[in-house]
Amino acid sequence: MYKLLAIDLDGTLLDSYGDVSEENKIAIEKAKKAGIEIVLTSGRMSSSILSIAEEVKADNYMISGNGALIYDLKNNKILYNNCIPKDKVLKIVKVCDENSIYYTINTEKYIISKALNYNLMYYYYENSKKAEDKKTNINIVENVEKYIKENDVGQITKITISDEAKVIFNGIMKKLCKIPGINVLEVSNMSRKIIKSGTEKAELQYFYTEITKEKVNKWEAVKKLAEYMNIKTEEIVTIGDNLNDLEMIKNAGLRNCNAK
Repeated sequence: MYKLLAIDLDGTLLDSYGDVSEENKIAIEKAKKAGIEIVLTSGRMSSSILSIAEEVKADNYMISGNGALIYDLKNNKILYNNCIPKDKVLKIVKVCDENSIYYTINTEKYIISKALNYNLMYYYYENSKKAEDKKTNINIVENVEKYIKENDVGQITKITISDEAKVIFNGIMKKLCKIPGINVLEVSNMSRKIIKSGTEKAELQYFYTEITKEKVNKWEAVKKLAEYMNIKTEEIVTIGDNLNDLEMIKNAGLRNCNAK
């Protein structure tokens, strides 16, 4: 019998508009009634996952930052923490600034960036549909390096890099991969998001990668949570659609994937 179902959000549980379909809600409800623990497992920051977890009633545990953090939601505590050290973050920021590449810093308090663009624009759009206490906090600053040095920004779970030009994107990837102690997700396909306002639709397309601390991935977090709950590997189901889901898809007892 399966006891734990780990589900990715963007591109999997959520559609292109960031919504959960009624079919998915019904399927999750059936799984819960069968005694299966539902765990949302995302690259997003925790506050951005929380409203979705409440919507589908997956309200015991969640995994954020591609596996950097495991949260016990009922007891409001962190069970596992493997975030990026500040010195590594500053090295990454320096490389991005020197090469004029767009990036965001994901902390447990907010997302830090110089401007609204790419994935951050999508979160801004999502906020328009959420209650005030469920919104993803976005902090636009003029100088990210200075801000991080001078402020307590909390745990930094991941850094995202985005660009529309594949040549520029690949070039920055090579430079970032030379920094020791971090994991740079290898990607080859473009991210595609749709923003809808009334009858108008706008499509966002860009190359996108995520940087975490070395050896951080969703499977490591799922495995640690399973150990905490006394659940065996063969009793775990994972569902995902992208490269940041690959490790949990390869290792679970049952997996479902259309990852590219």
